Amino acid sequence: MNTASSPVRFAICGVGHIGRRHASFVQNHPDAQLVALIDTRAELSASLTAEFPGVPLFASLAEYLAQGPPADVLTVASPNNQHAPQAIAGLNHGLHVVIEKPIALRKADAEAIVHTALQTGRLVFGVMQNRYSPPAAWLKHVYEQGKLGQIYLVQINCFWNRDARYYKPGGWKGTQEQDGGTLFTQFSHFVDLLYWVFGDITNIDARFRDFNHAGITDFEDSGLVTFDLVRGGSGTLQYSTAVWDRNLESSLTVVAEHGSFKIGGQYMDKVEYCHLRDYTLPELPPTNPANDYGPYQGSAANHVQVIENVVNTVQKRGFATTNALEGLKVVEIIERIYSLKEQ
Repeated sequence: MNTASSPVRFAICGVGHIGRRHASFVQNHPDAQLVALIDTRAELSASLTAEFPGVPLFASLAEYLAQGPPADVLTVASPNNQHAPQAIAGLNHGLHVVIEKPIALRKADAEAIVHTALQTGRLVFGVMQNRYSPPAAWLKHVYEQGKLGQIYLVQINCFWNRDARYYKPGGWKGTQEQDGGTLFTQFSHFVDLLYWVFGDITNIDARFRDFNHAGITDFEDSGLVTFDLVRGGSGTLQYSTAVWDRNLESSLTVVAEHGSFKIGGQYMDKVEYCHLRDYTLPELPPTNPANDYGPYQGSAANHVQVIENVVNTVQKRGFATTNALEGLKVVEIIERIYSLKEQ
């Protein structure tokens, strides 16, 4: 049992790019301890041993739960379709669980996570680390302070490059069963930001296109989604992974009663325009760079704050920034959008 004075012990399940980031941040946190790594790929053993000396590697979650050293938190950073069953297994084992986005690929599976967490009394943390970016925190603040007045229009544009360099033959990314789709893997962060700040959406309409991903993914590479905000106002979400060579932008533009603004940049990491009544934009702290993640660095920033939040919450010094119910809601919104493919 963890106490406020003892380190929070983490086991990391799935040690790809993101899993290694989690492991590295845990290892470097003064109040955290990395006790186990879990991955089915035996060929990773040598590199993981070199990077995380003394940390045992297990070939499956079942093997770890049966034989591994005790932990407080299981981090699930495996392929998307494994998130829900592995999280539920961890919860039933008495562990708190950190789940990389999305927490599940179906609302029913996300609900099962929530129910299991309630039954076991364990915590679930959804990894929606973009909430920690200074522009996102600023947006949440000005909205909650009523600086915007009535919301008229919200426009989200996510135009990224994901090509054959990203979708490796034989990998899980790009498959319908394991990946789930572009909104789940690439852009769930921005669906989360929409819900976190502006609330739920309704009256959804959408069109989907596959411009240049035939043969490398099972699903669309682009979509145009329109909706109404339940609290008032309307919005659009336009997204694509068909951009040539490199990411173009992730942006959020708001037209409201008391003014307008745009958050832009490749990763929605800077306020590009702000003109609000009786308001001066403060100087925001710099967004954490993710310069060790190659050409696909956008969603990798701010994981260090996720680990900090988990440690503080488990040690009873804080509360979960993204809880299981909010993670469920993001899955539910994406599921509603994708249901329009079938009509």
